[in-house]
Amino acid sequence: MLGALAQAGRYLGQSMRLMVGLPEYDTYVAHREKTHPGEPMMSYEEFFRERQEARYGSGKRGGCC
Repeated sequence: MLGALAQAGRYLGQSMRLMVGLPEYDTYVAHREKTHPGEPMMSYEEFFRERQEARYGSGKRGGCC
């Protein structure tokens, strides 16, 4: 029971961070180590910048808006 509650708490925390736009660097690192071992990995600063760019763009508005 306690394990299930802890797991639910982790999911809730992760969901809250994603809702406010905080990237999950630890999740990125775990994914890279598991699926792309030995390949270069972004630093936290590079990862954060890349996620901000993906979310908000470069400031150059294109398209219809």
